[in-house]
Amino acid sequence: MHNSLNLILEKINIIEEIVSQQGSITAALEDEKLSKPAILMHLIAIAEQFQRLQDAMEYELLSHFEKDDIRGAFAVRNFIAHDYEGVNTALIENVIRTYLPKIKNDILKI
Repeated sequence: MHNSLNLILEKINIIEEIVSQQGSITAALEDEKLSKPAILMHLIAIAEQFQRLQDAMEYELLSHFEKDDIRGAFAVRNFIAHDYEGVNTALIENVIRTYLPKIKNDILKI
């Protein structure tokens, strides 16, 4: 498996572990000191790995993912990076609940 995909999978697993330790996505995002910042940084790292795949023209690998999921990863990264204090936790919760499992499943299929 491509190194970027391994890193994305690792970041998703870490986010899942943080959520599990906190008991819920909501509780994890309410922890402003540790869990929320960690989750946000891992989401940024996921988007950066997708960017590396695009930059390396790994179109065959990228074809296994829905284009909207990849665009969404970039949008979330930009949202976090440019308005960190104003991050909409409901949006982040939806990403964790809905999109990360899809991306993880796509990686595992590869």
